[in-house]
Amino acid sequence: MNILYLLLSVLLSITPPEEKPSFTPMEINHIRVATPELFANNKLLELHLEQIPDTAYCFPLPGGKVISPYGRGGGRHSGIDIKTFAKDTIRSAFDGVVRMSKPYSAYGNVIVVRHSSGLETIYSHNFKNLVQSGDVVKAGQAIALTGRTGRASTEHLHFETRINGQHFNPNLIFDFKERTLRKECIHCTKNGNRVIVKAATKKTAGTT
Repeated sequence: MNILYLLLSVLLSITPPEEKPSFTPMEINHIRVATPELFANNKLLELHLEQIPDTAYCFPLPGGKVISPYGRGGGRHSGIDIKTFAKDTIRSAFDGVVRMSKPYSAYGNVIVVRHSSGLETIYSHNFKNLVQSGDVVKAGQAIALTGRTGRASTEHLHFETRINGQHFNPNLIFDFKERTLRKECIHCTKNGNRVIVKAATKKTAGTT
């Protein structure tokens, strides 16, 4: 009787494991997906990069060099290509949750990380993904290795930034020459089916 009582006590004291965040099949399987309720109460979303401490962000491919800019090919290039060497470590830019991790058309092996601010970062052409959908990741955590899967002519990282499924220039988030975070406030304004993303205009001295 005492043994049974002790066994039940141990079983009842076990804390159940945390459930992974749940995503819809669309969120798990596609890159361009609107974030639920992101603009439900306000048409303006502010990304306060100036409030992010240095320990809470990471350049996605440390030491990487830009080999192809955003908007190349008449605006068709939806991200920035960064290169170091084959099978180098790709790191999560910020804390977040992996929404998607799978092979996806021309992207090859791709990872989409959703961040609490509403920003999503995309990492593609990976040789190997190291995380799965639902995984919680920290800024700087290794999430993939550089490769040339999908439509790619060399091993590199194709890096994108998106709001509500719409891509925008990652140069608004990172200074790719210095490999540092831009300490600015970014305004994301919902305009019909589009989102206009730009750096907030700083007030000049003496104005109201």
